[in-house]
Amino acid sequence: MKTLLRIEEIGIFALAIFLFAQTTFDWWWFPLLLLAPDISMAGYLFNPGAGSVLYNIFHHKAVAVVLYMVGYTWSMPVIELAGIIILGHAAMDRIFGYGLKYADSFKHTHLGWIGKK
Repeated sequence: MKTLLRIEEIGIFALAIFLFAQTTFDWWWFPLLLLAPDISMAGYLFNPGAGSVLYNIFHHKAVAVVLYMVGYTWSMPVIELAGIIILGHAAMDRIFGYGLKYADSFKHTHLGWIGKK
């Protein structure tokens, strides 16, 4: 099952690249911004609960889709780009086994525990 989920995420990552290619941004913006959603880990400086909420907002695919649709519909390229970046980043994270976080620990994700218990 893990292989099937990774293949699905690779497809979503490819979709993010395709959507980015439809924008007017220079190609270098995509790799430059791809890790930007990880800034949300700063919430863990306060506590795991706040960290997980902030992290999950910036790694949720529904948030990415809504941002993309709003940006596309109302011709707001930066908002559209934000949606594409979040979508690509979330897919990339899930390819490597990082999922949405539970409030008890950064290593506890919806895909299971990261690393050794």
